[in-house]
Amino acid sequence: MRQVFLDTAHLASIVMNFEEVDPDRVAATGWSQGGALAIACAALVPRIKKAAPVFPFLSDYKRVWEMDLAKDAYAELHTYFRLFDSQHKREDEVFTNLGYIDIQHLAPWIKAEVLIGVGLMDNICPPSTQFTVINKMTVPVQLEVYPDFGHEDLPGMHDKIFQFLKTL
Repeated sequence: MRQVFLDTAHLASIVMNFEEVDPDRVAATGWSQGGALAIACAALVPRIKKAAPVFPFLSDYKRVWEMDLAKDAYAELHTYFRLFDSQHKREDEVFTNLGYIDIQHLAPWIKAEVLIGVGLMDNICPPSTQFTVINKMTVPVQLEVYPDFGHEDLPGMHDKIFQFLKTL
């Protein structure tokens, strides 16, 4: 994931240098893993003006583990421990290493305006892990909360993102 984050930032920098692109009007958006990449891109490329992630993945791995929600998107945590550390003797080391690709640690670097969508019933990317990211941002965040929705289409969210980005 480290290389994917860097590739995302590199691509944004390349695009910002295209003659037909106004580098002062560039944004990053995505849902789930794309939301994580939007956060990484906005953090690593401070010229990004707006970011609109929706239920971003790749945050607060330890919290996911402690809540026993390491399934679906985070299922590899169980697989890793079963295959390589069955007694969890290296658990702290594993979560420390995952911290290098945990988007919560990139959140304070963001300079862009942020709109973020969260479904409170999301058991793929638990809301508390998303709030970990939000709470570490130092910029104002426009938060769109969907109490009865999980990791699915959030009604009207695409329109909200469009309205948010069209002011660039």
